[in-house]
Amino acid sequence: MAKAASRASKDPASAPPATPNRERPPEPQRHQANREELVEFYRQMLLIRRFEERAGQLYGLGLIGGFCHLYIGQEAVAVGLQSAMEPGKDSVITGYRDHGHMLAYGIDPKVIMAELTGRAAGISKGKGGSMHMFSVEHKFFGGHGIVGAQVSLGTGLAFQHKYDGDGGVCLAYFGDGAANQGQVYESFNMAELWKLPIIYVIENNQYAMGTSVNRSSAEDQLYRRGESFRIPGLQVDGMDVLAVRGAATTALEWVRSGKGPILLELKTYRYRGHSMSDPAKYRSREEVQAVREKSDPIDHAKRELEALGVSEDELKKIDSAIKRIVTEAADFAEQSPEPQPGELYTDILVETY
Repeated sequence: MAKAASRASKDPASAPPATPNRERPPEPQRHQANREELVEFYRQMLLIRRFEERAGQLYGLGLIGGFCHLYIGQEAVAVGLQSAMEPGKDSVITGYRDHGHMLAYGIDPKVIMAELTGRAAGISKGKGGSMHMFSVEHKFFGGHGIVGAQVSLGTGLAFQHKYDGDGGVCLAYFGDGAANQGQVYESFNMAELWKLPIIYVIENNQYAMGTSVNRSSAEDQLYRRGESFRIPGLQVDGMDVLAVRGAATTALEWVRSGKGPILLELKTYRYRGHSMSDPAKYRSREEVQAVREKSDPIDHAKRELEALGVSEDELKKIDSAIKRIVTEAADFAEQSPEPQPGELYTDILVETY
């Protein structure tokens, strides 16, 4: 009888039911922006778009070398999320498609463009280039070239927020390709165990380099990826800046209340190739054009502004002002000197006593 009882206790069918996942956050509500707020969202998205278009031109002219990953099409993600963060309190970390995040966080376009062109005036002194920018002052910690590496680092930033008790939250971006990296799930496990204040953001732009999500991911509903760790997930329209802002508000309320991490999947789309060296032959021009016509985040915001009474002339003035900012950034970068050879030996060691 004892042996039979022992066997029965190991039978999955006789085991007690699994504890259900903890409570879930409420479904996000689309943010109700007033006229001034939506104008600012539109301005920031347009700045990212025009900046990245100019960066693409400079790359073609040979003024930007190495890899260069543009954010064109994904502007609503960075602007919607970071507009809800508290600068100086919360931290941000991302991968190599980082220019748009920095601009949305209020970092000077001149020092970003100077970094892209490898100039001493760049935010990383011309040593980081497109993929490795950071600003301790803004609590922006990169800019990382290794796929998925920033997820573990972001979890460490969240641990620091909790350890210091400073009330800050870490926003850790990664892509649909990085969502299949092993360190992501090690990070999820620790973050939930320790109830760390972190928002994991999957920018699902549909293609991990050149492979579509449904060809590379057994579970292509990426917001579910945290369920086995009891991390709730939300899927959000990443082409709608107000939907993104609403999701950011919900996620921040969840994390700041001490309930631990949350996962946001932002369904977005990049119009250009994975990097400037990618001709993107794995998808048709018709597919890209269809997304542009139906879902472009800037056009979407423009229509909403027009419905709020913003005139075409006002919108043209915003565009003209943005173009001046981007032109000045490009001129500043081209006129700035390159780093001195001695800079190779600086910023490589930190001595602690």
